[in-house]
Amino acid sequence: MSFLSAALDRVKPSATIAVTDKARALKAAGRNVIGLGAGEPDFDTPANIKLAAIHAIEAGKTKYTDVGGIPELKEAIIAKFERENGLSYKPNQVIVGTGGKQVLYNALMATINPGDEVIIPAPYWVSYPEMVALAGGESVPVVCTAERGFKLSAEDLEKAITPKTKWIILNSPSNPTGAAYTRAELKAITDVLVKHPHVWVMTDDMYEHLVYDDFAFTTPAQIEPKLYDRTLTVNGVSKAYCMTGWRIGYAGGPAQLIKAMATIQSQSTSNPSSISQWAAVEALNGPQDFIPVNNKVFKERRDLVVSMLNQATGIDCPRPEGAFYVYPSCAGTIGKTSPSGKVIENDEDFVTELLESEGVAVVHGSAFGLGPAFRISYATKTSDLEDACKRIQRFCGNLR
Repeated sequence: MSFLSAALDRVKPSATIAVTDKARALKAAGRNVIGLGAGEPDFDTPANIKLAAIHAIEAGKTKYTDVGGIPELKEAIIAKFERENGLSYKPNQVIVGTGGKQVLYNALMATINPGDEVIIPAPYWVSYPEMVALAGGESVPVVCTAERGFKLSAEDLEKAITPKTKWIILNSPSNPTGAAYTRAELKAITDVLVKHPHVWVMTDDMYEHLVYDDFAFTTPAQIEPKLYDRTLTVNGVSKAYCMTGWRIGYAGGPAQLIKAMATIQSQSTSNPSSISQWAAVEALNGPQDFIPVNNKVFKERRDLVVSMLNQATGIDCPRPEGAFYVYPSCAGTIGKTSPSGKVIENDEDFVTELLESEGVAVVHGSAFGLGPAFRISYATKTSDLEDACKRIQRFCGNLR
């Protein structure tokens, strides 16, 4: 009899973390590796936010807090939802977790029963189906092709809904594709969901502020007030505020669901870091003027990467609306042979050979539910991106 839980049979380790770890190990061994696997800004946390954390430490704000977050942070979150999304919540409708990932996980653990289905548009963030599996549910991936802008259509959503559907998870702008839904595209989806009152909406808005070319961000409960009572709107400070390591995510939703999530959290981690919470208060309430400055750099990097990848033989790279990822197809390289003599049979072969021969670490698309493709995070310094894209061009040019 195995000592380990059967739950581990249902779940795979994170492919994005695995790639980042491998790149780190190769670097430590002296290889010249450019890691484009991690989804975190290379910009430092703004000084005012760091200062707020230092002040919290000096003021002795280092004790346990309420499980679901300090009142000051809940108020800052409520103000943010009102100001930026036109959504009104009370303190008992808001929860703070140790990163957005914990918030999503707690929501699934608090609601999923065996056999419950969760609709997940693919390509998806690698953790969604694994969290559903750990909670005992069944993922229902719906493939959204590049031709459709990697976005779910109303018709495909309608087809995927069954009496067993409990949730749909929406992520806009998307990790891994950077695709973002326009108001009209979201309206078509919410129109379908209004007709199915048993389906709840989990919307992961972590990349809300990372949009380009005058794109206007909207979120489902904002577009369709009829969904307010069955929507969990999840966000956090990791990406826009360059606070990945601080581990603060949050959500607004129905009080009954938030209470259930807090129960789960009370028996796992209890409260998120008190110091990180005070830093997040400053992030949400303080100056926001650095966000457009960072976004200007991200947009320049996006345009550079899209342009250079589209010059690589066998690669086709769409231009995303947001986040800091591109999701190019490598279909044109499948069946070719690399200089090492290895035949590229799928996107996993492509990224493995790319890392071995050129020292560029990217994540294979099949990990996100749609291949043959790969994900590049362009949240890294511009000179490294340029170098990496040249190496990819060279690698593709050397395939036979």
